[in-house]
Amino acid sequence: MIPASFGQLLAKVSKLRTHLLFAPSYFTTARLSNQNSKPHERNILLMGPPGAGKTCVGWILGHRLGMPVIDIDDDVLERTWGMSVADKLSEIGGDGFIEEEGKAVCRFAATGSVISLTGSNPLHSDAMRHLKRSGLAVYLDVDTEDIMQRLSRMKVNRIVGQDAGVSMREILHYRKQFYEKWLDARVLCGTGDSVEDVADKVLRTLLRYEDSESEVFVSTRSQMSSDPKFFSDVVIEGLAPDGGLYVPKKGFPKLEPSEWLRISSHATRAVAILENCIHPMDVSPVELSTMVCRAYGQNFADQSVVPLKHLTDHQYLLELFHGPTASFKDLALQLMPQLFAHCLPQMCNYLILVATSGDTGSAVLNGFRNLKDSDRERIGVLVVFPENGVSEIQKLQMTGFQEGNAKSISVLSNFDFCQRSIKRMFGDSSLIGHLAVEYATVLSTANSINWARLLPQVVYHCSAYMDLLRNRTLTFGDPIDVCIPTGNFGNAMSALYAKQMGIPIRKVICASNHNCIISDFIASGKYDLRNRKLQVSNSPAIDILKSSNLERFIHHASGGDGSLVRDLCLNLERERIFKVSETLRQKINLELQAGWCSEEDCLRAIQEVHTTTGFIMDTHTAVGKVVVYMTKPAICSTAHHGKFAPAVLKALQCQDIPPDPVEQLDKLCSIGGREQMHDALLKCMGNSGHHPHKVCQADYNKLTDEVETMIQDSFLRVQ
Repeated sequence: MIPASFGQLLAKVSKLRTHLLFAPSYFTTARLSNQNSKPHERNILLMGPPGAGKTCVGWILGHRLGMPVIDIDDDVLERTWGMSVADKLSEIGGDGFIEEEGKAVCRFAATGSVISLTGSNPLHSDAMRHLKRSGLAVYLDVDTEDIMQRLSRMKVNRIVGQDAGVSMREILHYRKQFYEKWLDARVLCGTGDSVEDVADKVLRTLLRYEDSESEVFVSTRSQMSSDPKFFSDVVIEGLAPDGGLYVPKKGFPKLEPSEWLRISSHATRAVAILENCIHPMDVSPVELSTMVCRAYGQNFADQSVVPLKHLTDHQYLLELFHGPTASFKDLALQLMPQLFAHCLPQMCNYLILVATSGDTGSAVLNGFRNLKDSDRERIGVLVVFPENGVSEIQKLQMTGFQEGNAKSISVLSNFDFCQRSIKRMFGDSSLIGHLAVEYATVLSTANSINWARLLPQVVYHCSAYMDLLRNRTLTFGDPIDVCIPTGNFGNAMSALYAKQMGIPIRKVICASNHNCIISDFIASGKYDLRNRKLQVSNSPAIDILKSSNLERFIHHASGGDGSLVRDLCLNLERERIFKVSETLRQKINLELQAGWCSEEDCLRAIQEVHTTTGFIMDTHTAVGKVVVYMTKPAICSTAHHGKFAPAVLKALQCQDIPPDPVEQLDKLCSIGGREQMHDALLKCMGNSGHHPHKVCQADYNKLTDEVETMIQDSFLRVQ
């Protein structure tokens, strides 16, 4: 990935130049023109608005890479027209200029060069298609304020396409869509970056393309893999063959403070973060941006997607429940199905198996339902949940999906049995082989054990910190604690990954209910399942004893010791206990803090916060509130209170709680006001009715029978 030092970067420059000149695969081999040139010589196309520094950056790159430098303005347009660009613009006007400029560029040919485009080249589609046939388009995404200052110093007050009455800021914003349409790689420039800084970033971006095989994933339970796994592989596979979870071998890229300060909305933050974490050979920046827009553009009730609300004193709530199924799972599962469909091989069908403690199920079913028809024909979804371990409203949300290739079934056991059974299926070679041969179907998962489920959650932890900067609560570098109601540890792990990317999170505070195995482990270093039974609680989404993502954290805290993680997991399977060394426990405590709360304290917190502020918390948020009662963190509010209406109404001392879920939501509306209710949740309950669903015994073989039946109902049998 990115070299550790500038010296290392320079040492790779000659290798990079050779690669650009003789690259065999990931640039199209079409030539710029019919002129004679080596078939694999590729250009570097520097793209961006006027004032982005393309010309200066081009000269620096050309010098460092030993490549010819071409400026479209000086070397193409003015030579073609025999007059200055300014004179041509004055002669024919803005609209005519873009067309004439495009024609000139389409007649232009070059190979193996650094080419600085004009700010208006991307407005002409034919010209850009012509240039990109043998060039990599690198977008210099420079801060608008820096652009404005440079244009002012250059005494530029109008640019091509800027009509009367349109400000410079407005035309720059309008142009951005064209740069993002054609980019192959983005260089996110921090506020105040010099042209030398930008040139360094361009080199790093090019090296990332050249060294794509370094962005591999490893299992938490192995040291090395002879078969390299890339993002596309781990999205489809879900679980590693050895039973471990995939993690990026080199960890997360780190953004600079000046880069963080550039990204303002949830969508732009998502694009910037995910572009740095997903190699463009797996998902191109243009495709990724489209997916992000589709995921977060219209599907969330709040315009900011994840609003940060002041609660009391110095405590803030990060509201993660404004998605279509009213929990934080929507933030990953409006995007993850699109990533899965994009990476899907063409030769077989896939059945997504999901174990849920409540919220994941409806979010998965909703997310995969929104895929285009051609993808849904090849992807089935089967959700398995504990019959008596979810709220009635959660159950209605899931059982409402019983059509086509998606449905849910329940099991007369707890979540840990559901999750353990699905993991066992992935390691059952007889079952896997049978499904592949008989039905050309492969199993995968959308639980947080799948990397594409976990990765999008990093975004909202980053977003919370940036919102605290925007409202002037913090300045960049001030540390913050994040409190997360924790069961399967995926949400907590994503906060730790946000820390790796440069967000100054001091401690991740894990909040448990009376199923407090995580908090006990963090305190003692001992994970002990012996003589411990799962207890039903008012916060069912964290009623989990076997936390899947904890092994990702141990892998991280141990410096990537796959052998250690494998041995600990084996001990847990065989003896139902493991214990880490005191040295490792101390490392864990540097990043994690934990606590738990009783059922009584949970309900009391809901009542007290409502009395003090008028805000109604859900039961999971209340667990977090109790655990951090006297500290000043951001608390992740992971679900809307309406999903756990009976417990919340009890906490609010409501008499005669109605048995009907719709009436329960109406009662909550009368207490908290219509503005606190979740419209999608109300609509879902209003349309729910009674949906019968299959209830299975806690038997692994019966569950595998249900999987095969689901495949038979969903996909054509292989003849």
